[in-house]
Amino acid sequence: MSAILERVFSRGSVDARHLAEKFQVSPATIRRDLQALEDQNLLSRTHGGAVAVDVASELPVRYRVGQHREEKMRIAKRAAALLPRGPLTLGLTGGTTTHILARLLADRVDLTVVTNAINIASELALRPRLKLIMTGGVSRTQSYELVGPMADQALAGLNIEVAVVGVDGISVRRGLTTHDEIEAHTNAAMIQRADQVMVVADGSKVGRNCLAAICAITDVAVLVTDETADAAGIEAIRRAGAEVVVATR
Repeated sequence: MSAILERVFSRGSVDARHLAEKFQVSPATIRRDLQALEDQNLLSRTHGGAVAVDVASELPVRYRVGQHREEKMRIAKRAAALLPRGPLTLGLTGGTTTHILARLLADRVDLTVVTNAINIASELALRPRLKLIMTGGVSRTQSYELVGPMADQALAGLNIEVAVVGVDGISVRRGLTTHDEIEAHTNAAMIQRADQVMVVADGSKVGRNCLAAICAITDVAVLVTDETADAAGIEAIRRAGAEVVVATR
């Protein structure tokens, strides 16, 4: 179903017959998948196909995993290489790229990870050489993050050397943004406790502005993105004082 959603979001609409031919399944299977996605308010069915819902809405993490996967892997690898060697207290917000990064770091020694993301915590919980600290909070099904006052309070008592932050938008004008204001507040709480902030964002996020502000661009030390990012957007972020690292093929 994630492949169907990706086509809907990229094209605006899809035809059920064409989808059945593309994925080599029966039209009945496509209709069931479209109905399941409509039941989750992720698209709207039409006669013979489906159209995208409000494009400003947030696609849940489980459906975002396949989007820009190669770019996110390159970004995560580059971010991992940029992190200091030796003992490190690392903050990780939720997000598909931060989740990939967590997997790449899972075998590091002397690493303490602070996260509010349930999927990242489950990835790291059984790693014997790694210390995991997880916040409390209310779970957001879209992002697998624990957010709200309990998460904010837990973060307020911690000191983080580097916070790696996933975002839905980054621009000079609006800084870091996301879709949900409560999630934004919790991510801001982590940023406030960090000595350095690294943003990991594929090129589609650069220049994009979403509803909820997380922090100003001046709070960002490093942005790791990919070659699809808008060149003017990258240059503007550099002029604002952040280092921009482009993960190339």
